[in-house]
Amino acid sequence: MNIFYSDKTDLLYIRLDEIKQDLINRRVSEDVVLDIGEHDKIVGIEIIDASKHVALDKLFPLQYEIEKTA
Repeated sequence: MNIFYSDKTDLLYIRLDEIKQDLINRRVSEDVVLDIGEHDKIVGIEIIDASKHVALDKLFPLQYEIEKTA
């Protein structure tokens, strides 16, 4: 997963899948566009005017945990 943010355009893009594939863009609201890949899987989320919709100060720096299975 990759997360990109441009403060110049206030655009946040979250890429969930690294596989190179043809995508279809599906606008689900005025400010959210989903990239749909093979088998109708969501592979990317674009948020326009991101600072209005996401608490960017909580997102960056990004912290995460990976749960390990036994």
